[in-house]
Amino acid sequence: MAKITKTDAQWREQLSDLAYKVTRKAGTERAFSNDNFPKANGMFECVCCGDPLFDAQTKFDSGTGWPSFFAPVSGENVTEKVDRKLFMRRTEVICSNCDAHLGHVFPDGPAPTGLRYCMNGAALNFVPKEGG
Repeated sequence: MAKITKTDAQWREQLSDLAYKVTRKAGTERAFSNDNFPKANGMFECVCCGDPLFDAQTKFDSGTGWPSFFAPVSGENVTEKVDRKLFMRRTEVICSNCDAHLGHVFPDGPAPTGLRYCMNGAALNFVPKEGG
């Protein structure tokens, strides 16, 4: 499958200012600033390309103020890379399909993975599961 590529102008036209800053410029939204994440069954998709990233069944309340998940839908849907910005070493998570910055993953999550995928809400769209 070919990776989605667009010009900067095309991304700016498609995305809100915040979604553009987060996904295309590796920004971070303020903690507790995104409240459109219901606890219903469904899928969290990339705001840029619509690829499925996180099942609502893997979401948990980390207390950090950002949507947190213990696993992606598939390891093929996200790419992890070393991020040395802000004078620290973290693991950045990006969409494998369009290179959108999503957030970071940390080794302090719950079982069964022990991981916390700490995502920016502006990088995700929630799609409820039909019939439930």
